This record gives sequence, structure tokens and C-alpha cells, in this order.
Amino acid sequence: METRELRYFVAVAEELHFGRAAQRLAMAQPPLSRAIQQLERRLGVVLLHRTARAVALTEAGSVLLREARVALDAVEAAERRTRRAATGPPGVVLATKAGASSELLSKLLDAYAAEPGAVAVEVMLCGPGEQEGLLRDGRADVALLHRPFDTTAGLDTEDLHTEQQVLVLPAGHPLANRPYLSTAEVTTLTDLPLPRWPRRDGGYPDGPGPQVRDHTQLFQLIALGRACALVPESLRAQLRDDHATVPVPDAPTVTTVIAWPPHSRSKAVADLVRTATRL
Repeated sequence: METRELRYFVAVAEELHFGRAAQRLAMAQPPLSRAIQQLERRLGVVLLHRTARAVALTEAGSVLLREARVALDAVEAAERRTRRAATGPPGVVLATKAGASSELLSKLLDAYAAEPGAVAVEVMLCGPGEQEGLLRDGRADVALLHRPFDTTAGLDTEDLHTEQQVLVLPAGHPLANRPYLSTAEVTTLTDLPLPRWPRRDGGYPDGPGPQVRDHTQLFQLIALGRACALVPESLRAQLRDDHATVPVPDAPTVTTVIAWPPHSRSKAVADLVRTATRL
């Protein structure tokens, strides 16, 4: 299969409409339809169910969509990493969510810098969920991710740290003095709704909570009495006097992992990963 064919198929599979897919690809619809038909003949499978009114993915089409996205990401990542290798001194780009794992990140950078042969580490601070995309498309060489919030499928990882979650409330809230809360109780706090984080497509899920983009915005809304939030326990260090925290023992634990592409052969990435696991 050619990358051109994969791009054509992904556009049709995501739009589920040949006209919109052709417009997105800046091409005419007839050659797009022929290209998909040729792809189906070569693979010997039906990828799309077509009717006069709708287009739907078959089971085989769903598999190819998932695999094609991975393949195209890998090609794009290879292009980016190749250009980066030719345009500057050797180095490693590490992506991490702004405000998360701050103490671990500081220790990691200091420990790696003391290693023989250490190279420069560029830290990319990004919003929730963005570090995974930066790693997959080649803009980053390694990333700190957080399960269960980030997806690590298709990446090599090492677990670094697992912690409980706590509920952040405005100081003075009636529940602030409780020894602990349950997740069921958290979801019933109608006066302090949970925030809504952006999805990968940039949109926000439906719900009563405020839309937030980063922890600075979130913590200010909590201090103003407009929201509450479940966060990893380590984020307590970033809170001010106008916040209170209560443990939520039955909330899912959060595991910080260091992740890198499985095909990476970078000695610098390997050294950075080894340093992280030692910590």
C-alpha cells in the first residue's frame, strides 16, 4: 500500500462522505472513488459499505483506519526526525504536560545532565493530552504520560510513579474537613461541577462544568467556587491557601510513565529512559 492510498482512505473513513473527503483532499471525487475501489480489490476485502444515502465502515475498514493512522503518523514522524537531525546539534525533545510531574521532571533533568555523554534536552510544556501527539508525530523524542488519561498503545513505556487522586475544593467549603470522599459523592456536587477538558479534536464534552485548558485556569476557577477537580496527589504542591484537598481513595490511581517510539534507536533517548527508571 502507498501512503497516498492510506491518506485517501483515512479521509473517506473519517468523513464517511466521498464528496467531503474529496474536498478535504483538494481533488475531484471520481478519482478518489476509483482509488478506494482499487485498494479494496488489491486487499481482497470490502472496506466501506456504500448506499445512495450513506457510507459506513466495515469491520475490515475499521481495522485499516486504525492501522493507517499509526502508519501515517510514523511516516510523518520519520520525516520530522530526519529534518531535525540534519539541522542542529544532537539533542532530545521531551514533551510533558505543564504543571504535571514537576518534581520528577526537575530531578530527571538534573540526573541526566550529570551522565557522561548527556546531550541537550529541550522541554516542551503542553496542554492535557498534547504530549502524546507530539511524540507520535515526531515533534518529541520522549514524553512523560499519565495513565489512565493518556493512551500509550503502540509506544514503549516504563512506569515511574503511581499515586492516588485527591479532590481540590475551595477553602472553607463544607466538605473540606472530611477525612475522605467517594467518587460517587464527588459526582453529586452540583454546586461545584467537575471541569470539562478538551477532547483530541479540540471540542469539549457536554456537561455542566466549566471548560478548562490548563491547571492554572482550573485552580483559579476552584478558588472562585465555580468548580472542583480530581487531580494527582502530587499537584498539592501547586495549590494556594484558598484551596483545600480531600483524599478520594476509590478514584483510579494515576501512573506517570516515560514513553518513546518503539522503533527509536537513539542512545540519548535510551540514556534518558534509564535515568528516569533509576529515579
